[in-house]
Amino acid sequence: MAGLRAILVGDAWARAHALRCVPRRHAGAAVATVPGDAVLELGGWVLGFVTALLGPQGIWACTAAVEAAVHRHLDDQLFFLANRDHDLHGIILAIREEELAHLHHAEEQLKSPGPALNFLRSLISIATDVLIWLSTWGDSSRMTRALKAAKRTS
Repeated sequence: MAGLRAILVGDAWARAHALRCVPRRHAGAAVATVPGDAVLELGGWVLGFVTALLGPQGIWACTAAVEAAVHRHLDDQLFFLANRDHDLHGIILAIREEELAHLHHAEEQLKSPGPALNFLRSLISIATDVLIWLSTWGDSSRMTRALKAAKRTS
């Protein structure tokens, strides 16, 4: 388990460094992927603590749920940035590929996800979506509305 934590924390530091190198004009678009935000840290700690009490399968279910929510959020960002900013799109694309690898690894570790683990994953996924929304001060909602409006006009 310590190895997984080292990988995830190491990746988080690498992502933070990559996004800090993005020019300031991108700060609003990148804010949701920068680790270190107090809301995300507290939410992550609580989710990790509670699921650790459930044992390894709880930890893997939590990891898979968080990674799935992050993956959806990154997909939204990529779609939004596709024709707006190719540099930032490339950075987030690389992050998404790492997150997808984490998701696949976590799902492989789940021995037999039954109704209880599926319910836990759904609950954690919703909580992660809420934490992302809170950490971006609603920017993720504004981005989603802009994407929906663009789809209606195209």
